[in-house]
Amino acid sequence: MKSYLIVFLISMLPIIELRGAIPYGVLFGLPTLPTYIIAIIGNMIPVPFIYLFARTVLEWGKDKPVIGGLFTFLLEKGEKGGQKLQAKAGRGLFLALVLFVGIPLPGTGAWTGTLAASILKMDFKSTTLAVILGVLLAGVIMALASNGLLGVFSAIL
Repeated sequence: MKSYLIVFLISMLPIIELRGAIPYGVLFGLPTLPTYIIAIIGNMIPVPFIYLFARTVLEWGKDKPVIGGLFTFLLEKGEKGGQKLQAKAGRGLFLALVLFVGIPLPGTGAWTGTLAASILKMDFKSTTLAVILGVLLAGVIMALASNGLLGVFSAIL
């Protein structure tokens, strides 16, 4: 049970998200399907809060002494993500957001995708649907990669 809680918590972390949670679960011998489901749930919990509050909080904190640098970095990361999405997507912003979140590359994921969507003023319903579809896709990719790659390592050991 403790390992599932760790998977859940890891999947909620920015940058790491389920891209780290699923390999953790597989590495520690947890069954893939429950690990996948728990990581999806954990990864999605922050999404409404990011959409509704992140931009406001980051704007507020970007000029504060201790947190200003981090908040400015995060705000710029979201803005760059939004600009990339907008440039590539045109009218296909929904699909672009699904793929941005769904392809597990560094700097992409539910946190950045949601922040970018809020900066682009996508509506909440479309953002949430696109992000959940992207998270489901990323989860499948990570589950397959984790089982393949980590399966090879466990066979060697």
